Amino acid sequence: MTAFLETRAGRVLAWVAGVALVALLAVAVGRLMPSAPLLGVTVALVVLALGITAAEPAAVPLLVMPVLLVAARLGVGGLDLSISDAALLGATLLALVFAPRPFSPPMRNLLWLSALYQFATLFTVIANPYAENLIEWFHAWMLVAGALLVGWTVGRGGHAKLGLSLFLAAALVLALVTIAQGALQFARGQFGPVYVWWPYGMHKNFVGTALGFGAIVAYARPEWMGWSRRWSLAAFWVMALGILFTQSRQAILALGVVLLLVALRRPGAIDGVTSEAAVRQRRSKAIVLAVVPALVLVGTLVKDQVEEGNQFNSVFQRIEWFQETLAFWAQSPWVGHGLRFWTVGRGLGYQPPNAELEVLASAGVVGLLGFLALVVGTVVILWRVDPVYGTVAVAVVLSRLVQSQLDLFWVAVQTSVPFVVAGVALGVEALERERHELRAAEALRARPAVAVP
Repeated sequence: MTAFLETRAGRVLAWVAGVALVALLAVAVGRLMPSAPLLGVTVALVVLALGITAAEPAAVPLLVMPVLLVAARLGVGGLDLSISDAALLGATLLALVFAPRPFSPPMRNLLWLSALYQFATLFTVIANPYAENLIEWFHAWMLVAGALLVGWTVGRGGHAKLGLSLFLAAALVLALVTIAQGALQFARGQFGPVYVWWPYGMHKNFVGTALGFGAIVAYARPEWMGWSRRWSLAAFWVMALGILFTQSRQAILALGVVLLLVALRRPGAIDGVTSEAAVRQRRSKAIVLAVVPALVLVGTLVKDQVEEGNQFNSVFQRIEWFQETLAFWAQSPWVGHGLRFWTVGRGLGYQPPNAELEVLASAGVVGLLGFLALVVGTVVILWRVDPVYGTVAVAVVLSRLVQSQLDLFWVAVQTSVPFVVAGVALGVEALERERHELRAAEALRARPAVAVP
């Protein structure tokens, strides 16, 4: 089929089919606009996205990068979908068709791990037949495999610098909004956690986690991102200040652990040769020194809550939730009660605030084994990638895993962003290796032939 499309007749046929499809969609838009304007606009946007993607496969994934942090709900036509998820869904569908092939071995292995998790959780979908269960099964695939494909399309297409810059710009806007609202709150003598209320309400743990991702990318500062040390450190401190205003202990703990990992990891090499940029790249030791008091602060806050003995504070509340989740899981230990069971009145009325316990209650022991294979395998694969590319990828994923030990895991933004960043890094690595191989082949061809006596 591919060989036929490369012929003149194949190209003409593809062009005619494309024109016919666009014409049909245009007629559909014209018919829908008077009676169903929202659907008509949606179809028009799909046509526009297809046209743009045909010219540049990474265009839509690039536009999605800053939108990944927008957790506001759409609430249109009865849909309960975050803007981040909607954007990721559209980009994923396009990436499935237009993502550059072939995938590199690490990327391919990550996609297989995602498929393994989907297979492990398929048992709970079959055993607990309700709509939310099936929808969340597809949603989990999109948050991992879909996010990887979107990131890969950006990185492999040669747009990693722009993609991560757009993401960091959105994170900086969120940080500045958090700092501004925190300053106003502190000026009124209110020194509690900052819950961002404009442009829409955001929980402190969500803001802290999102800013943590941005801070890690800025601190890791991979050379292919193209940011100077000065700008990266400035961005890091702005986002770190935003995290402190949220007082999200999970985010502070995750950031501290991952910063130590990034600071201690050695520069990488491409084909065994350490790049000059990697050697020159220095990371601020002041940031690492600041990690210790931040972790001490988190420990002190937890210690104070334990000592006060208030059974309704966050520490004792989590202990109670963990106990209730384990008791609930014991009622269906092998396949669990279904994904998103808390939304349909099955037992617990809340999402367990721990990654492993949530999967255990939702998908049972079978699902938990698949989840552990996914997360452990992902960390191992990314750790083995050349640190020039792999450090930022493993850092954001590990940050999410640390943070989710005391918070929700399967939620929009907080799960998709790390895998998008990982996909970008793997795409860049594949692109650079291809370029290196092409340069080596050209150099080999350019060598003068040696006459054999």
